[in-house]
Amino acid sequence: NYLLGVGRADCTGPVAQVPLMGYAKPEQVGGGLLTRLYSRAFIVADRDDSQRVVFVSADIGMVSQRVRLEVLQRLKSKYGDLYRQENVILSGTHTHSGPGGYFQYTLFWLTSKGLIKPSLNSIVNGIVKSIDIAHENMKRGRLFINRGTVENSQINRSPFSYLANPASERSRYSSNTDKEMVILKMVDEDGQELGLISWFAVHPVSMNNTNHLVNSDNVGYASYLFEQDKNKGMLPGEGSFVAAFASSNLGDVSPNTRGPTCANTGESCDNPQSSCPVGGAAMCMAKGPGNDMFESTRIIGQNIYSKAKELYEKASQEVTGPLSSAHQWVNMSGVSVELNATHTVKTCKPALGHSFAAGTIDGVGAFNFTQGSVEGDPFWDQIRDQLLGEPSNETKACHKPKPILFSTGEMTWPHPWHPDIVDVQIAAIGSLAIVAVPGEFTTMSGRRLREAVRSEFDSHGTPRMNVVIAGLCNGYTHYITTYEEYQVQRYEAASTIYGPHTLSAYIQLYRGLARAIATNATQDLPRGPEPPFFKVGSLLPSLSVERAPANKTFGDVLQDVRQRYREGEVAEVTFVGANPRNSAENATEHNFLTVERHINASGTWQVVQNDASWDTRFYWTKGSLNRSNVTIEWHIPRGTEPGIYRIRYFGHYKKRVFISRIITVPFEGSSSAFEITIP
Repeated sequence: NYLLGVGRADCTGPVAQVPLMGYAKPEQVGGGLLTRLYSRAFIVADRDDSQRVVFVSADIGMVSQRVRLEVLQRLKSKYGDLYRQENVILSGTHTHSGPGGYFQYTLFWLTSKGLIKPSLNSIVNGIVKSIDIAHENMKRGRLFINRGTVENSQINRSPFSYLANPASERSRYSSNTDKEMVILKMVDEDGQELGLISWFAVHPVSMNNTNHLVNSDNVGYASYLFEQDKNKGMLPGEGSFVAAFASSNLGDVSPNTRGPTCANTGESCDNPQSSCPVGGAAMCMAKGPGNDMFESTRIIGQNIYSKAKELYEKASQEVTGPLSSAHQWVNMSGVSVELNATHTVKTCKPALGHSFAAGTIDGVGAFNFTQGSVEGDPFWDQIRDQLLGEPSNETKACHKPKPILFSTGEMTWPHPWHPDIVDVQIAAIGSLAIVAVPGEFTTMSGRRLREAVRSEFDSHGTPRMNVVIAGLCNGYTHYITTYEEYQVQRYEAASTIYGPHTLSAYIQLYRGLARAIATNATQDLPRGPEPPFFKVGSLLPSLSVERAPANKTFGDVLQDVRQRYREGEVAEVTFVGANPRNSAENATEHNFLTVERHINASGTWQVVQNDASWDTRFYWTKGSLNRSNVTIEWHIPRGTEPGIYRIRYFGHYKKRVFISRIITVPFEGSSSAFEITIP
């Protein structure tokens, strides 16, 4: 028996003008909202409340070091030493459709316009609030674990790298992706359901890099389905049951199951360079199972949800035993790794290879870079040398065979471009060990890490541990491939920033943490060097005074709905709008829209959908002369009750009242009433 608490809080942030984080494509800027982003927190305490473990999964691309440092600061000022770096795990789901700009290292500014305070603040506030809610709702309960196989939801996007791993190792596995899902079920002592955490390895990139609507992608859709199912009659984002679909070793795992094809010819480009005969690598893109990215997101999300629901309902293996957590900060630029009794190697200062710029089949890169480059390109190398400085011979040698594009570990203007100091962390809840990793481990890297941690527990008297990897935790260090995959230098290997022995170093470090937990020696672990905290600025356009067209006011309808619709059709209305950033910066939990149904008996309107619904889409379009429009779509789902409906819009605009004073004014608009008829 444990004390358990769950909480969920909004962490969406600005849905306009902020580049989305994930594909590193500067022109992929937010322009509206498909669904809200949430932080989901789970607290487990032992019966006498002497130990606690917090696991947070947030609908963001990754947890940055800056987010982690600010969250820990806030928790310390609120709770003292109750929640601290050892026992708080912060994990990102890895959606590529959330606002960026919450990083303090320079490399991540290039595609997200610096450090964007509203973006950072909404993530930090959301995470802290979700922990607060869980903290305030602790009750006695029980934990159950289950595992099963998810089919038809992933492919390996670098199969040629995977094939570089030893045949003897590959033969132990039936697939080149990890199809196993592990779920943790939480119920209180009366059997009331509290929540679920699922760990499953898949990239949330069903929404591709042409998308401009903020959303939580396939795993977020799975959370939505699970929470809607358990919180009957509640609007999305409301209700006490919390379901997190957390990331794992997803480094080389794509949800785009139809695989890579040439956009211009339709033929396969599943080759070592992911390149097409005409148009090169830029034409090679993977497609999901649906007709468009929205449908693909739903299909993959539905698959993941269905398996989680089945495993949840059948979960009977109870998790019992003590709680423990271990954490260290490590300078990953110079870890000595003992490969065997005679052979010691070292990690390197961070650097990115040429194939980093190629991107992947889920989101191709710029210019003419291809994956699998083990030689540099003189043209780009010369530009780099002029602009950013040439990598040192030491770094070049350390990273071989990676041709270095950006020697980020040697670039310090205006701040370091990449972290040196990284968090490693394991939390044990009875027989479950959560290995919190600061990046994207590939399938085989994850298998090696889990096996190493499990064997360490085994050999120190804690057998049969369930070891799960939680991805994108605590800080972001790109990818971690195996040594063999590294030699092939596809995107994941080029993005393994601490060199060819990165995985070996992590395995050595996590073995040390597992040993400390198994032998009750966590207090003897050296804390390691603390990470820096930089003061940084933002490059976001400032919010200016806005105008409505002549003879119109904010919230007026420019193009109205039709009078009648059927299920399966799209009701659409366009309003005189204002920058949605005004609303995000005014209130943390602003709802931009409602779909309302007329209740004849009482003559009132009942809200049936909000902006967190996957059936509504909110588009913001900036026009000239400080004007903008908002279009709201409602994709009317099957089974919608016939009746009279309307769509409402809620916004804020900036207005000048004195020469020097600008105020933010709330407004709203409504479509005409329309009828949904029986199909």
